[in-house]
Amino acid sequence: MAAGIVSPLGLGLEETLRSLQMARDCITPVTTFSVEQCRCKTAGRVPDEFLRGVRARGRRTQRLHRTAHMMIAVLEEALESNREFKPELTVIGTTSGGMSYGESYYRSLHRHDTARHSPGWLANYPPQKPVIDAQEAFGISAPCQVIANACASGSNAIGHAFTCIQSGRYQRVLTGGYDAISELVFVGFDSLQASTSEKCRPFDRDRTGMVLGEGAAVLLLENLDAARSRGANILGEIIGYGISTDNHHLTQPDPSGVGARRAMEGALQSAGIRAQEVDYINAHGTATPFNDAAEGKAIGELFGRVPLSSTKGMMGHTLGAAGAIEAVVCLLALEHQFLPANINFRNGEEDIDLNIVANETRAAPLRTALSNSFGFGGTNASILVRKVDV
Repeated sequence: MAAGIVSPLGLGLEETLRSLQMARDCITPVTTFSVEQCRCKTAGRVPDEFLRGVRARGRRTQRLHRTAHMMIAVLEEALESNREFKPELTVIGTTSGGMSYGESYYRSLHRHDTARHSPGWLANYPPQKPVIDAQEAFGISAPCQVIANACASGSNAIGHAFTCIQSGRYQRVLTGGYDAISELVFVGFDSLQASTSEKCRPFDRDRTGMVLGEGAAVLLLENLDAARSRGANILGEIIGYGISTDNHHLTQPDPSGVGARRAMEGALQSAGIRAQEVDYINAHGTATPFNDAAEGKAIGELFGRVPLSSTKGMMGHTLGAAGAIEAVVCLLALEHQFLPANINFRNGEEDIDLNIVANETRAAPLRTALSNSFGFGGTNASILVRKVDV
């Protein structure tokens, strides 16, 4: 398995690793649109300079949405040492596509502006467009499937790709997720009072909400025996995938944590391992009161005091990209044997005994990590990743 990543933490695996090891807070003020009337005024943004050197150049590049630039950048990194990887299928998770272009189109109609830019806005609006742009940049023509399953989209894309290879029908699948911040989505979360005007404090007793982020990550999944036979550089192995739907509420998880627990139990059953074999959990951990309480309850009941953290305090909640980005975070943690930090943490909840990796990274022997992604509507997904013995 190879990977590519871009997020507020950096462009590429090396920059991301450094930010994780330093426990960097990459949340910054929002300046691309007005947040004057919003409760939250910060987000995890991918700096434009990260995307200026992408493979596609010229006038056509200028017309692409920044999500296409993200996808091109991460695919270039993943393929850099894996030029022979030819995917038979592409599975990508996202929630919004080129949402900001949709905003521009409808605003132009409202203002009765010229429709000169409408073809470009509409062409770049569909969620599959950034994926197609990235594939075209590298001569890839694999069929593309887009999974839009709220904030579990990235994890579900990876899980689906994993099951496709596990079935024996496919040997090589390109998978991952992307999302970019748009004003509509930002204001929507703010209107729901899910966003915070303070620091994002996952699992803290005094947490007040989430901050949004953006980014993209891809994984080159391949049958393990085939990858070994051709001498591929293998970052890690997906060994389990669990999914559940609790159908409790449109935006709130079941407070009992049953949905989260079923997804994690499904991943364990899929991998054929026990909860005691998991060394680290990268939690969904949005820092909203309801999510962290339900997820924390489920983790405590199933895993006890396994080390856990949410890296969203560092980079924000990247929505459809979160599962893919955080799967790569788990791979880096396994490769370099450390526990990523849960920053901005002060006090844990009194009725849930969790082993939070508070504020600083810690060295630790790791073999197996679990990554959680939970979304609106009670959609839950968990992925198990294991370090591959050389």
